[in-house]
Amino acid sequence: MKTRRYRYFILLPLLLLTQAGQAQLSPGDLTQVHAHLEGMSNCTKCHTLGAKVSNDKCLACHKEIKVRLDQKKGYHASDKVYGKSCTLCHSDHHGRNFDIIRFDKGKFDHNLTGYKLTGAHAEKKCEDCHKAANIKDPVIRKKKNTFLGLNALCLTCHEDYHQKTLSENCADCHDNVKFKPAGRFDHNKAGFRLKGKHLDTQCIDCHKKSTRNGKNFQQFTGFPFKNCTDCHTDPHNNKFGQQCTQCHSEESFRQLKGTNSFNHNQTRFPLTGRHSSVSCASCHKGSYTTPLAHQKCSDCHPDFHKGQFRQDNHIRDCRECHTDSGFGETIFTVEMHNQGSFPLNGAHLAIPCIACHKKTDNWSFREIGLVCRDCHEDIHKEYLDQKYYPGSDCRNCHSESSWAAITFDHSLTRFAITGAHANQSCRSCHAKQEQAEPGKISFTGTPQTCSSCHEDNHAGQYDVDGFTDCSRCHSSENWTLSGFDHNKTRFPLDGKHIHVACNDCHKMVEASPKPYRQYKFKDVKCENCH
Repeated sequence: MKTRRYRYFILLPLLLLTQAGQAQLSPGDLTQVHAHLEGMSNCTKCHTLGAKVSNDKCLACHKEIKVRLDQKKGYHASDKVYGKSCTLCHSDHHGRNFDIIRFDKGKFDHNLTGYKLTGAHAEKKCEDCHKAANIKDPVIRKKKNTFLGLNALCLTCHEDYHQKTLSENCADCHDNVKFKPAGRFDHNKAGFRLKGKHLDTQCIDCHKKSTRNGKNFQQFTGFPFKNCTDCHTDPHNNKFGQQCTQCHSEESFRQLKGTNSFNHNQTRFPLTGRHSSVSCASCHKGSYTTPLAHQKCSDCHPDFHKGQFRQDNHIRDCRECHTDSGFGETIFTVEMHNQGSFPLNGAHLAIPCIACHKKTDNWSFREIGLVCRDCHEDIHKEYLDQKYYPGSDCRNCHSESSWAAITFDHSLTRFAITGAHANQSCRSCHAKQEQAEPGKISFTGTPQTCSSCHEDNHAGQYDVDGFTDCSRCHSSENWTLSGFDHNKTRFPLDGKHIHVACNDCHKMVEASPKPYRQYKFKDVKCENCH
């Protein structure tokens, strides 16, 4: 038992001496970044006794790497690196000046980092981007020659030229080939879509350069664009408002959309009636903005009436009689007409204007006559003695109420109208005469005998020298016998004869062209009837 204890105490110092000897046999000094770990007491901070350097121990110190690994981001999380020993790339004990981060920059595949180098980025040196000034984390920024601490945001390396007026994601507008022009920017997705001439306009024409915060600056946001006048000078001096698109298009300022778009009511001459359908060029012969005289219709329209309504050497305004709904329509009223030299009465009220005022191809409103014959044909010429209508004044017989309403005093002639004759129309007597001109009624030379108008129902029984005087038995009141006294004939009625009907003695006689009743006998013997 003592021997065994003795052996133990002898071997223990030897073992300690052996370990101490091995510690002194280090491969070399640590690199400058690990120099603070120099010494035997710090070996286990990186090494595990009896094993190689542990990745866990590395990551326990390099926490920024562990975070990236946990996030499965970055170079160390790539398929080519993940799970491999840290010492394969970062070996130590090669002296203070040894670069522990050793790799061939020319062959390094940057795509493994999760950030592919394209465009101008592929031409940059590593140190152009991987420098302390671009690292925001204060802990990582203190590390020398580190490639950590950068993110994929453009503003990590580049200055914000737009000074926080736009998105921090520069890739929305720019690519990494060159900063200008912004090839990815689509103006149509902005608040103001480019059309027409705006497509050919340079950005600088609208987005002017200036100085802001002591640096060059170009504004791209905060522009008013509700009205064209936000950018363009109003050549109309706000006479027509600020909605230029009502008349103009973006294709060309001089190209007008037409009258449907421009609100002419904003001018001193609102378009109404027929004016609303007239093309702009019909009135605006030159510039559309040159003021036009418009106080009177004659400023634009020729005098259709050729001076007929000139008053005091001035043409009267057309609006006294017409509206802008159409020249053919007139507001000239009957009341206005009656204030003139020829008041409209009776049937004249229903006569269209054209019947009197357009006797020829031209309208005439002056000197067209005031008496009937100036407009109406004298249909009685040669058929009515002028003594009954001197000066062809139709009003001696006719009125304006109706041409058929005759007021002629027939008693002025040799044939006074009485009785039933008074109920007859003029035509019933005067139209029976043969006339040289059909349609004309003769009022001269009309026969005055009854038989000239009435048929002789007695077949000439009462003719005296070829004339039958109907008035001996009949009156003009009616055809019924009046004033006939049988006692004045050759056969006075007495006795029973008084009560005998006329037709019992006066029989019908068959004759041509028509039968008649016999009233006159050669003799009056009794045997003629009895």
